[in-house]
Amino acid sequence: MRRGNVVRFCVLVALALPAAGCATVGGVFASRTEDAVVRPDAPADYDFLVGRELEADGDVAGAAAAYTRAIVKDPDSPYLRLELAQVEARQGHYDRAVEQGEQALALAPDDPDTRRFLGTLYRVGKRVDDAERVLRGPDGQPIDDDAALLLYSLYLESDRLPEALAIGEWVVARDPTALRGYFAEAAAYEKMGRFDDSERALRAALAQQPGSLAVYGALARSRRDRSDREGEIEIYREALKAHPHHAGTQAALAEALIAAGRTDEAIRVLEDLERRQPRDSRATLRLAFLEYEAKRYDSAARRFESVLERNPEQYEVAFFLGLVRRRMGDDARAAEAFERVPPDHERWVEARTQLAAIHEKRGDFAGALAEIDAARKQKPARELDVYAASLRAKTGDPQGAVAELEKLLAESPDDDDLMYQIGVIYGEAKRFDESLVWVQRALAKNPDNANALNYLGYTWADQGQNLDQAEQMIQRALELKPNDGFITDSLGWVYYMRARALTRDGRVQEGRLQLDRAIEKLELADELSGGDPVISEHLGDAYRLRGDERRALEHYRDAIDAEPRPGEQPDLRRKYDELRRALGGS
Repeated sequence: MRRGNVVRFCVLVALALPAAGCATVGGVFASRTEDAVVRPDAPADYDFLVGRELEADGDVAGAAAAYTRAIVKDPDSPYLRLELAQVEARQGHYDRAVEQGEQALALAPDDPDTRRFLGTLYRVGKRVDDAERVLRGPDGQPIDDDAALLLYSLYLESDRLPEALAIGEWVVARDPTALRGYFAEAAAYEKMGRFDDSERALRAALAQQPGSLAVYGALARSRRDRSDREGEIEIYREALKAHPHHAGTQAALAEALIAAGRTDEAIRVLEDLERRQPRDSRATLRLAFLEYEAKRYDSAARRFESVLERNPEQYEVAFFLGLVRRRMGDDARAAEAFERVPPDHERWVEARTQLAAIHEKRGDFAGALAEIDAARKQKPARELDVYAASLRAKTGDPQGAVAELEKLLAESPDDDDLMYQIGVIYGEAKRFDESLVWVQRALAKNPDNANALNYLGYTWADQGQNLDQAEQMIQRALELKPNDGFITDSLGWVYYMRARALTRDGRVQEGRLQLDRAIEKLELADELSGGDPVISEHLGDAYRLRGDERRALEHYRDAIDAEPRPGEQPDLRRKYDELRRALGGS
């Protein structure tokens, strides 16, 4: 059947139904039963239109059946066979699609559509020889540009790189003004590792179309893929000379500068973009995240707030605004931000966990537990179960907390971290003997449990016992978790306790050496942790032992301002008040 036959059939139908067009006829077909649609006596054109209507409705299997019926009636139609081949391919019937496509090609050997369709199938099947047969003409050249690019893709995917390059050169020779040939050459050269030739090809494309952002993008990608960030930055700056203040290029330049560690320059680029595109929040958001990472929380919060004013439903932004406000110490407004995150958002569980931490900090352990219970109901997780047990203990039910963890331990009897967590709960309940039993069980199961090593080492140090063994344990914990502020604090505390004991015994010089080591580690711990009330109190104790009472008072003040943990710091206020009076404060 030829394409013109479709028009002839529409005319015939129009004569029978004067008020209806072909689309109306299709609608009638779609509303009938399958038995009514199948008409053995109708011409092939009828089955073809039925197939088209079914295909439009998404019934690909029904369309294939209709085209098959049409072929039975008109077996010499290459067009019908190509239609059937295409719907077979859509169903994933590769072999059937190839069979029908080859029959269509046998009936119409010069049809480029059929050749390209078969070439696509052979590319999928990586049948290079068959693809070359259908996509090349008698002269051995591709039948057209689209066929050439199909061959190019197949050669590139098959690592037949010289042949891929030859195709790219053929496309460039056919039309030197089009970019796709140059892109093909560049990709082939790059895969060969000939990066200078790849850039040369892209520069040739730029000569044909000066200022092409697509070419600049390819040049920048090439530099980035070679980890040449400085080269990538140069390309973006070159592009901006041709297109000053182009938003996409400025954004890409900023990201490249960030990756190269040139954050200050990136901020200047983004601030310029923000000024020029005030309605586009992307630059504002990127700046907000950079400021958050740089601990410039006030300006980060302002930017997150400005984005939310324009787009109140950007709940991801609301979540990060909550984090920033927590860093600023504004828990009340942080809670407001976290509350904006709806239950169906991917950040909801994290937001509830943050709210739980805020409740916990206020001493509202029941409220914190309610938040965690809601979070783990929506997204069960072992970490939430452990946190819930910790909160349950703080509500005054340590035995219930231990029971929850022991239930988890029954399911995972070798889980040393659960053993450690049970030890921590007993420790918070001041049941130290049971606490140490469980922590030592954890270490027996896993001698490299860094948290358990640190906990046992710190506990001994705080009691002034086994200081040498405590130091070894904490040093091992630091090997396992380098740059951990809290483990570093434990090591500083070992040195402090040793210095205190030596000083008390009259060995002042030795004590001073240990005290210097203690202060060095505690200052580092304060920096690594970002500020913690217990570490600040430890620094106050260390400077007080050294005799630097004013610095000690400053650190006690820092600890009080950071909202101390009463269970761990029962004497903080007393020490602060005593020292302040001694220094003449009111």
